[in-house]
Amino acid sequence: MDTTYLDMIALVERRHRQFLEAVALELEANGVRDINGVQAMILYNVGKMDFEMSVGELTQRGCYLGSNVSYNLKKLVTHGYVKQERSPHDRRSVRISLTEKGLGLRDKLEAMCQRHVSAPSRHGAPSDSELIEARDVLRRLERFWSQSVEIGARKLALAAGDKSGAYVA
Repeated sequence: MDTTYLDMIALVERRHRQFLEAVALELEANGVRDINGVQAMILYNVGKMDFEMSVGELTQRGCYLGSNVSYNLKKLVTHGYVKQERSPHDRRSVRISLTEKGLGLRDKLEAMCQRHVSAPSRHGAPSDSELIEARDVLRRLERFWSQSVEIGARKLALAAGDKSGAYVA
């Protein structure tokens, strides 16, 4: 079981990188050379939301994982895909949304995803039921890892002398 568990973790990471390669090829095919696959997926996920969001909301919603979100957003803003505006309610917060250029690229990425989903199974594409099963397994792993982190944080807090078990960053 240990090998299967560790293999699953490695597979998820490798498949994510492979998907980013597919996104990079799509960008190249559409003549987009000013952003990379990670930046394109940030753009795509921002575009899935039909409202402005803050950078914090972007990471909380799982649209982007990584420590260099500010760098990638700056590139998207610099190249005209994303616009930033200070929140009128909280001047410390910056709201982001797609520009017309960003919406156009989001539509091209959506078309790519639709092509992938509708690919015939004879080309190796998983069926709808296989995708649902894989998604359900990954969601269970997500819940398991979230609970593991929460339990670990409580243990750290207790070891540090906090009797309430609350994790304080």
